[in-house]
Formats: sequence, C-alpha cells, structure tokens
Amino acid sequence: MRGWLALTLGLLAVVIGAVWTVQGLGYVSGSVMTDQKIWAVLGPVVALAGLVVLWFGLRSRRR
Repeated sequence: MRGWLALTLGLLAVVIGAVWTVQGLGYVSGSVMTDQKIWAVLGPVVALAGLVVLWFGLRSRRR
C-alpha cells in the first residue's frame, strides 16, 4: 500500500488545480471564483504541487 496516499492526494491536487485555473480564467461560470485572477494563479501552483506529490508517490511504489 506504499505510495497510494501520495498518488491519491497528488491526483486530487492536479484535478482541483485544473478546475481552479479554468474558473479563474472565466471558462466555467456560475461560481464566486469565476474571473478572479487569484484562482488563475493559485490553480497552476496547486496542480504543480500535485504533480510533485504524484512523482514522489510513483517513486515510492517502485522501490
């Protein structure tokens, strides 16, 4: 079960970061976050952090 938590959290962070990015850029409407620049900046940061966590999770599973 090594690495499953990191893989799950990393994937979740990537998805959330992508959603925040498209909401911040105004492609998804109907939210308080729509067209807010802060979400267009925080989204890619969260997605990048998720990719790093995914990478560490994959490395720990290979050992």
